[in-house]
Amino acid sequence: MSLPYWTSWRAMMAGVGETGIRLTGAGYSVAGKVILSEISLHLTEPRIGIIGRNGSGKSTLLRLMAGLIAPSSGTVRVDGLDPSRDRKAMLARMGILFQNPDHQILFPTVGEELGFGLRQIGLSEPAARAKVRDLLAAEGRRHWEGAATHTLSQGQRHYLCLLAVLLMQPQTILLDEPFAGLDLPTQARLSRRLTALPQRLVTISHDPAAVSGCDRVIWIEGGRVVADGQAAAVLAGFTARMAELGERDADTDLSG
Repeated sequence: MSLPYWTSWRAMMAGVGETGIRLTGAGYSVAGKVILSEISLHLTEPRIGIIGRNGSGKSTLLRLMAGLIAPSSGTVRVDGLDPSRDRKAMLARMGILFQNPDHQILFPTVGEELGFGLRQIGLSEPAARAKVRDLLAAEGRRHWEGAATHTLSQGQRHYLCLLAVLLMQPQTILLDEPFAGLDLPTQARLSRRLTALPQRLVTISHDPAAVSGCDRVIWIEGGRVVADGQAAAVLAGFTARMAELGERDADTDLSG
């Protein structure tokens, strides 16, 4: 019997020094416009949700944590390392699943796409190909290896991106609106797959349902943390605020 995700997560993290994602006074600005301001968080729970409206800064926060951008102020550390500077070390620590798989897929075939990350960490082409084939066989998708990525459906491309992340065996996976654009059966399949993973998952969404099962939820508004705590309490406040905005013109408080 497989271990519950929280048990296997603790086992995986045992013996590591400072673990988790730590942001200390982190801010991010572009052309003088402040996107994030004074974000201080230490994320260690197995399942973490980040909720906020479109334009609240939550996707920028995800990119800071992934090291895709560097903070304009403050610091971001993943297991004590700077993710924007030590990209190679992040390959084994941090994976990211983007909302749009077409922003993530680089290669013309499934086999090439899955093998790319493995080659980046030093595996030979035969070794990488063997790992790809083993994974596809375990997933019941052995026939995908030579398939052209552009022939896959939206849901299949999204799943391919998840498989590419899982091959790297990262300790943490960042999920950017993971269910957006997927039909209900595909959402259900992806949800089951994510629930069973031992990795720490950080899910970013504007939909309370997507993060309702998390151990901790952080509400971002206007580039700042509005609330941080248990899912039920944070989501109750968020839902009430969204309902309040829905009673009037919800765009009047947004600039430009």
